[in-house]
Amino acid sequence: MRYIDERTGLEVCDSALDPLCGIRCDSPSVARALDSYILSASGWRNIFVSSKDEEDPSCTVGDEDMVITAHIAKVLYDSLGMKTPSILLAVDARPTGRILAYITMRVLCALGAKVSYLFISAAPETMAYSHCGFDAFCYISASHNPIGHNGFKFGSEGGVYERSISDAMATRLRESVGRDDVVDVARSLSAVACIDDIDAVMAQYPGQKAMALEHYRRFVLDTAGVDESFHACCGIVGELNGSARSLSIDKDFLKSIGCRTHFVNDTPGRVVHAIVPEGENLIPCRDELARCHAQDPSFILGYCPDNDGDRGNFVYVRQSDGQCEILQAQEVFALVVAIELADLSRRGVSDLAVAVNCPTSERIDAIASVFGAKVFRAEVGEANVVNLASQLRESGHVVHVLGEGSNGGNITAPAKVRDPLNSIMSVLKLFADPGLFSYAVEKLTGRRPDAEPSIEGLIDAMPHYTTTGAFSTLAKMHVKHTCWARLKNEYETLLVRQWPGMHLEDEGIVSYEVHQTEGTKEVVGLGEAFRSPAAKGGLKVVFLQNDGTHAGYMWLRPSGTESVLRVLVDLKGDRQALHDRLLSWQRSLIEEADSALD
Repeated sequence: MRYIDERTGLEVCDSALDPLCGIRCDSPSVARALDSYILSASGWRNIFVSSKDEEDPSCTVGDEDMVITAHIAKVLYDSLGMKTPSILLAVDARPTGRILAYITMRVLCALGAKVSYLFISAAPETMAYSHCGFDAFCYISASHNPIGHNGFKFGSEGGVYERSISDAMATRLRESVGRDDVVDVARSLSAVACIDDIDAVMAQYPGQKAMALEHYRRFVLDTAGVDESFHACCGIVGELNGSARSLSIDKDFLKSIGCRTHFVNDTPGRVVHAIVPEGENLIPCRDELARCHAQDPSFILGYCPDNDGDRGNFVYVRQSDGQCEILQAQEVFALVVAIELADLSRRGVSDLAVAVNCPTSERIDAIASVFGAKVFRAEVGEANVVNLASQLRESGHVVHVLGEGSNGGNITAPAKVRDPLNSIMSVLKLFADPGLFSYAVEKLTGRRPDAEPSIEGLIDAMPHYTTTGAFSTLAKMHVKHTCWARLKNEYETLLVRQWPGMHLEDEGIVSYEVHQTEGTKEVVGLGEAFRSPAAKGGLKVVFLQNDGTHAGYMWLRPSGTESVLRVLVDLKGDRQALHDRLLSWQRSLIEEADSALD
C-alpha cells in the first residue's frame, strides 16, 4: 500500500515495494563505500544522494548505501540485545531520508522490533518523545551538513549514545559490511519484512505523531520551568529553511503563549539557502524580521534552525535604533547562559555549574563567575557535554544549562539536546519577568539598568570577546595527513619554537599552557602523554596574562562530522586585529605541521 503524508503530500513509503530487490552491487564496492562514512559519537554520516554531489537535493540513494543502511538497522537491533525492542524512528526533511527510513523500518520489523514512526520530525521532538517507553531511537539526519548528506543518530531517553556504545556499534558495522555475503544479508533482511507489519507501523503513524507533538509541547514548558499560564507578548519570525521544524510545534506553541508569529520558508524539504544557520545564512531571517518590525514593532526576535531543528541561531531588533542584527552562535549561547544563571542565582540556588565543549568562548567563564557558577569543559560532541553534566550532578553541582557554545544554541535540563524553542523561552523570560532583566544587568555591570528589558540591553551588559565564527571559511582546514597524533606532535614542536618570535608580551600575553580534551576530561599539559594514541580530541593553547588569568586561546580539533580540521581563536575584549593575527598563526602552524609529515 502506498502511504502519503497528509500534511506535506510527500510519499512516506509503499509497503508492497522492496527497495533492495533490484540492487546491483558487490561486497567489495560496499566495503569501499563504507570507507567514506564518518562514524562518530555525533552521528554516522555520508553523502547518501546517488550522484555524490553534496548539494544535490534529489531523493535517490546508491545501491551500496542502501545495503549499508540495512546493516546499520541490524547493528542497532543487535546492540539492544532484545527480541522485540521498541524503537522510535524519525527523519529530518532531507529527500534521501525517506528511503533510508523505509529500509531501516523494513529491517527492524523483519528482525522482530516494534517500530514507531514519526516521519519528518524535529530532533528535539523525537528525543523528547523517546522518553515515553522506547528502548531506543534512530534518527536519520545530517544536521547542519549540505542537503545531499545524511546520517544516523542512535540513543535512548532523550540523548544520543555515549562514545563507548557508539564505537562498539561502529566496530560491529565494519565487521558486518566486511563480510563476503554483505549484499545477500541485506537483501534477505529486507525481503522477509512482512507487509502486514509495515502496514501496522503506518496505521499507527498519525497517532504516534500527535502524541509526540503533545508530549514535546509539555516538555518545552517543563524545561523552561514554567506552566500553562506563561505569557510573553512578543513578535517572533521563524525562517525555517525547509527544516523538520516546519512539521513540529513551533507555530502553535508560540501562539499559545501569547507571541505574534510570522513564518517563512516553512515547506519541509524546500531548502532555500545553505543549511548551517550562521553568518550570511541568517540574512533572510534578518531581512524578514526588519520587514515585520517596520509593520509591527512587537516583532523583536527571529530564528533559523538547521535541517533537523536542534540548532537555531537568532537575529534581533536593537531597541536603540530599530536596526536588526545577527547574533553569532557564541553570542546566542552566552545570552541564554546569562539568563538562566541569573534566574537560578536570584532564587538562591548554589553549587551552580555549566558544562560546555572545549571551544566555547571564555566569555561563559566570565559570565558564570558573576553568578557564582563554575565552568567545566568536555570534548566537542553533544554526548560528551551531556555526560559531563551528568557527572557534575552526581558530584553535587546544579547543571541546568549546558551546551556546545561554539555551535550555537543550548541544552536546558532535563533536555539532552539543543533546541531553539528552549533558547527562545529563555529570552522570553526577560520580557515576562522584568525583574530578571534588572537582576542580570546589575550583576553583570554593577549598576541597575535605566531602560526597559531588551535583548540589546543584556548583550551590551555581557563581557565582550572576539571569537572566530564556527562556520567562518577560516575556521576549518583541509589537511593531507590525518594521523592526528603525529600532526599534533609536530604542531606542538612548532608552537614551542615559534612562540618567542610572536612577541605577544606587547599584547599583555606573557606565557601559555596547553589544554587537551577527550570525552568528558580536560587536562593541562603539552605532549602526547596528555592525550590518547588516537589523538582525536581538542587541543587548546591558552594565553596567560601577568596575573595568571586567561587572555584567550587558540584551538584545533579534527571534525567528527566532516573531513576537516576545525580551528578557532577566542580573545577577551574587542581585539579583532590580534584575533586575525593569531588565527593566521594558528593556520600557518597547522599547514607547516602538515607539510612536515610529507
